[in-house]
Amino acid sequence: MPGQLLFDKSLEKINFLYQLTGFNVCSNKKNRTFKQNCVFLFNFLWVNTDNVGALYWIINGILGGKPFTEVTFVAPCVSMTCLGIIKGVFFIINERKVSFLMEKLKALEEKRQEFGHIDDDEVIKPEIRFLEAVTKVLNVLNVLMVIVFDLCPLIVIAVKYFKTGQLELMLPFLDVYPFDSFDLRYWPFAYMHQIWSECIVLLQICAADYLFFTCCTYIRINFRLLQRQFEQVISSNSVSIVKPNKGELKARFDSLIGWHQEIISSANMLELVYSKSTLFNFLISSLVICLTGFNVTAINDVAYVMTFMIFLFMSLLQIYFLCYFGDLLMNSSVEVANAVYKSRWYLSDAGVGRSVALIQVRAQHPCKLTAAAFADVNLKAFMKILSTAWSYFALLQTIYGSHA
Repeated sequence: MPGQLLFDKSLEKINFLYQLTGFNVCSNKKNRTFKQNCVFLFNFLWVNTDNVGALYWIINGILGGKPFTEVTFVAPCVSMTCLGIIKGVFFIINERKVSFLMEKLKALEEKRQEFGHIDDDEVIKPEIRFLEAVTKVLNVLNVLMVIVFDLCPLIVIAVKYFKTGQLELMLPFLDVYPFDSFDLRYWPFAYMHQIWSECIVLLQICAADYLFFTCCTYIRINFRLLQRQFEQVISSNSVSIVKPNKGELKARFDSLIGWHQEIISSANMLELVYSKSTLFNFLISSLVICLTGFNVTAINDVAYVMTFMIFLFMSLLQIYFLCYFGDLLMNSSVEVANAVYKSRWYLSDAGVGRSVALIQVRAQHPCKLTAAAFADVNLKAFMKILSTAWSYFALLQTIYGSHA
């Protein structure tokens, strides 16, 4: 499509996620469609039937005195399911803010084109290629995780059948149904039900996360291009060339300040959209990493250990990239101050100098995303999550060892 914005192209590449989850990210559609409402409600009810069944299994296991490893076996999946549900609910609640954010980012790209240079592709293309590489890798890994989780029970069933001659039916997840899910008449339905529940959870997590990655990338692009504009706004030739154009120079600085304020406003809107769901993401990720790591060390079955290893790896990647893109955005906002300092402000007059001082002070305060103001979304937060998960893991190991 000629003249199509790069941001729109990036959204198109992940649009299938929003069609399957019932999310609305279109800036020109303020109200949800009937189809989107039906898709989201269907998915919400579908996945919660499995989640309630899994929670009931855990409670029943605790009350029935089942071994500790059996009780925690399904806990990582329940935690991840809760994360997918929470992300989906918060996305729906904040859809109007998401729509407004889309408008702001598109307006930023149009404004960027006003200041565009031929060599801007040196900044833009690597950022977009990295974004696309991350989403492709995560897509492949998520598909592999679905395949492994869903094929593992079938492989175990086949192996046991050829060894013993008895058909012992199994399911990917330990859920409780109002019917006998291991009855051959109902087992295929229960199996397919769990497969789609798993897909819904992953789709909702990916839909929310990929939009977060995309928004962080384009806000970062704007910060980096703004840096270039500041570095090039004043000619390095001489003062005699600058002084006759001081009115034009002042107007250009004011325009760049306006651009900077709009980028900061977009980052603040992104913070409003994701702040609360990110807090839950941090808390649940610590729990998921801890429980999955415990299952890997406590379970002796090789097939299940490999399955949980993949689950652990995907959990780490999910929270890592969330923190990584937040870290990229924060660093690019601070780097504006360095660009302003390199702008040869000493060749300008006092009026331009005041504008330089204003933007220098503002740029020294990082534009950051937070988990409901409890923690910044950056790589330090990722290390804190790992530290917390390790503490929980050590506690579980102690409890398990004392009851072994």
